[in-house]
Amino acid sequence: MNVERSLNRSPRTFYVLVFALSIPFWLFGSMPVKWLPMNLPVSALMFFCPMAAALILTYREEGESGVRRLLKRIFDYKRIKQKSWYLPILFLMPMIMLLSYWFMSLIGRSLPEPNIPFLSIPILVLMYFIAAACEEMGWMGYAVEPMLNRWNALTTSMIMGTLWGIWHLVPYIQTNHSVTWIVWQCFTAILLRILMVWLYNNTGKSIFAIILFHAFVNVSITVFPDNGSHYDPVITSVFLVITIVSLLFFWDPKTLNPYRTH
Repeated sequence: MNVERSLNRSPRTFYVLVFALSIPFWLFGSMPVKWLPMNLPVSALMFFCPMAAALILTYREEGESGVRRLLKRIFDYKRIKQKSWYLPILFLMPMIMLLSYWFMSLIGRSLPEPNIPFLSIPILVLMYFIAAACEEMGWMGYAVEPMLNRWNALTTSMIMGTLWGIWHLVPYIQTNHSVTWIVWQCFTAILLRILMVWLYNNTGKSIFAIILFHAFVNVSITVFPDNGSHYDPVITSVFLVITIVSLLFFWDPKTLNPYRTH
């Protein structure tokens, strides 16, 4: 992306606007929506807010042409030159969830038999792709580049992941999760954002890659092991940490690119 355009962007303004736009969803968030999976509340619909904030700010800074450029990034799959990157994009999170299920079974957790609705997965992928596109147009389409211009990739990931987790606090509370669950889920958000910036920097800065990864994160959690039941962010975080620590042996934390390219 054009460096000058990214320098003109203010991540702080973006985050303030995202949180401000989310307030109405939080206020009415306790109302259940029957057609959302896992009994998600109205506040789950705040996924529109990062897109709205990004479009508002981009229009103010770059006009209609900037908005069109941003919208086109949703399907910028041509940036992914090495098609092997589709393996972690599509299968990394499902594999982590499978390992989580295996480990929970190993330590004697009471788990239902997997009841994966395979016929429903394409619908879930489409639904979550739309939601992820709305989010990532903001997080990665608007905010990440000016942050990378200021901080290294790992620091940027951790800051964005922390704010991403905080942004989800109200929906987590409204779905009656325990404090422990919420804290660990916010930690999971940081870990997932590290993986997203890693994928972003290694797929030609493709927003499509991140949207697809984000969608498959949500699909993986939803079907674990039966409509999202028994998902434990503590266990998932352990496997995410192992994955990230392993990656950092080969990818530079400053750029999340391979060491050999620098």
